[in-house]
Formats: sequence, C-alpha cells, structure tokens
Amino acid sequence: MHISTRKALPRRTVLKQAGIALGLPLLDAMMPAFGASTPIHPKRFLGMSLSLGLHNPYLVPKDKGTSYTPSPYLKSLQDIRDAFTVISGTSHPGVKGGHTAEASIFSACPMGRGSNSSNTISLDQYMAKHLGDQTRFPSLVLNTNSERSPSYSESGAMIPAISDPRKLFATLFVDDTPAAKKRQAEIARGGKSIMDIVRSETKALERQVGPGDREKLDEWFTSVRDLELRLEANEAWINKPKPKVGKAPTAPDRNSAPDINRAFLDTIFLAFQTDSTRFITLHCSSNNVRALDGVDESYHSLSHHGQSGDKLEQLAIVEKATIDRWGDFLRKLKAADLLDDTMSVLTSNLGNASSHDNRNMPVLFGGGGFKHGRHLAFDTTNNYPLPNLYLSALQNLGMEAEKFATSTGTMSGLM
Repeated sequence: MHISTRKALPRRTVLKQAGIALGLPLLDAMMPAFGASTPIHPKRFLGMSLSLGLHNPYLVPKDKGTSYTPSPYLKSLQDIRDAFTVISGTSHPGVKGGHTAEASIFSACPMGRGSNSSNTISLDQYMAKHLGDQTRFPSLVLNTNSERSPSYSESGAMIPAISDPRKLFATLFVDDTPAAKKRQAEIARGGKSIMDIVRSETKALERQVGPGDREKLDEWFTSVRDLELRLEANEAWINKPKPKVGKAPTAPDRNSAPDINRAFLDTIFLAFQTDSTRFITLHCSSNNVRALDGVDESYHSLSHHGQSGDKLEQLAIVEKATIDRWGDFLRKLKAADLLDDTMSVLTSNLGNASSHDNRNMPVLFGGGGFKHGRHLAFDTTNNYPLPNLYLSALQNLGMEAEKFATSTGTMSGLM
C-alpha cells in the first residue's frame, strides 16, 4: 500500500477520533430521553449479570438433557421449565482475573488482572449499534449499586449505568421540562455540527494519503453518516410524549439485593412492553442482604464462603431469591406474550466466587423463541466458549453476524 511521505500522525489521530465518535450515540449525553416505535414483534435482549456469581452445586443439575432433575435453585421455576435452558461448562476463552473480569461479561474480550489491553464492544452495544435506532433509547445500561457497568462502546469506553430505579422510571416515562428538551435539542444539533467538522478535516486529509487509506476513510465516512442519521432520529424524539404506564413499581427495600433487582426488572418489563428500548444490561452488584430472613452477613462475605456450611446456607437464601426474581420476570413476559421475542441471559463472570475462578460461569438463558427445557452440559474441565451463545443471540435478532469476540460458531445443542 502506498504511504504518503507526509507525517502519518494526522491519519492515525483521525482514525482514533473515529472510534470515539462512533461510540457517542451510546453515551448518556447522546440519548435524550425518548419513547417507542412500533414494528411488529420486535426482538429484545436483557443481559443480567451478577457480580458475586452463583454457587454452581446448588444451580447446576446433576443430569443433562430435557429430563434433568431440578437443582435446589431451579425447583421454584418448574412452572416455566420450558421457558429457559440451563447451561454449564462454559466460559470466555482467555478471560481471567477474578472480579476484574466483570468488564468482559458481555464483551468476552480476553484479558486478565494487570492487563493493559483495552476492552471491545459488549454484546448489548453491538446490538444497539446495528438495531438501536428504531427506539427512543438505543440501549439502557443499569447497575443496582453504582454507575459502573460491563457495557462497552466500540471504542472500548465503559457506558455509565443508571443506578437508581426511580431515575430509570422517570427517564422512561416522565415527560421532560421545556428547559430539558431545549438542552437535548442543543446536544443533538451540537453532535451534528461535530460531524460536519470531522468530515471537513478528514476530506482534507484524503489528499495526503494513498489509495488504501482513502478506502478506509470512505468506509469511515459511511459510519459517520450512519451516526448523523442516529443523531437526527434522537432529535426527532425530543418533543414526542413518553409512554404512560401509570404509577412506578413498588420502591425496593435497600437492605435486600434481590428486591432491588426486582424493582429494576419491573421497570425493564415496562420498557420492553412500551418498546422504549430493546437492548438492556442490568449488572447486580448490591451487597446488602440484611432484610432477608435467615441472613446476618453481607452478600460479599457469604460469596467467599470457603465451604462453610453456615455461610452456604445463608448464601443459598440470597441466590435463590435472586434467581426467583429473574423467574418472575420471565413469567411477566410470558403473560404479556413477549417471551418468544425477548431473550434474557442470567450469568456472572465468576464460576466460583469463593476462589475467584472465572471458569464454569453460571448461565441461565430464557425466551427468544428457542426450544428450552433442557440442561446443556459442556465439559467442566475444557470449557465450551460462551461467546457462541452470544452469536446465537445476534442471529436470533436477524443479524448476519458470523462471529462475536472469541466465538467459534453458534451454540451447539441450543434449539
């Protein structure tokens, strides 16, 4: 490839700026609070991740296939047994580092403790990038305890999370003040003017580079134009009224992590029902479980049980309540005839929180029109790549993706 004799730095700088610019629609400032379009049977995705894992001996059935015997954690979900699949023996290839691997839950980007490598785009943001322009919010990123999240833009930037269920409800369903709408319009118009500047500067750069680089720049111009169209779509939502859904879900007990999860899931259901967004991540990181009967330690302390019988007994109370809230969410989707069009994965970066092991990640996968009601048991020693499930999810949305992160194909055995 021909390289110009002029300095290469401007070209590299612009390409770096391109990555940042392409991530902008997914940031908070680029998503002024919006509403719903109305395609027929839209596909949706919820990724629910747990910062402290699930105790696999209580979660994973001892037998596999469709005739599996329910584990202690799954007994209360047998009325919706055909709505989900239990998946064991999977992990993200090349991902290690214990708690630090939270960043890779949905990106599956290989990294470990102390690694200098940057993250890659997470599954939800990949979906939003290609399909998120059809709703008021391209995606929603949520955390039950902080603004940190496992959702990352194409440029490797973490997407800040909404961490208050009341704020989430207001963002979705309470109309903005005139002053807020004016500011949102300024953000949208400002974003488009930024694109004008970038296009002008890059056009000048085209004269300084060879044919190969010009081809790359042409591809990038197409991406810039896509971004402009998304900004215009966002601006169009500003003066449209938000959906009306009545009163907000019951406020959670802040001393019960599972109840905080419930409050978020109740609002997530409303977001899907009103088609306000189709792609959501909910990272569950709340540590307080004092409100649960039979529990007198913090969630984090219980997750590091060291096989203590007393701690495991208390941990089971917390984790079963967590899974039950996810099951309730599936039941609500089913009752509203939304389950077949809505995928939900419940997982964690920790297969064993007590030893900080990132192998054998706990995975429950529900909805989406798949044929469920089975236990897919892969090798617990040589784990099967979980990114294969993510590729299956992308294809379920109708996307022609052939690979996601370290996937080797779609998930074997998932009907």
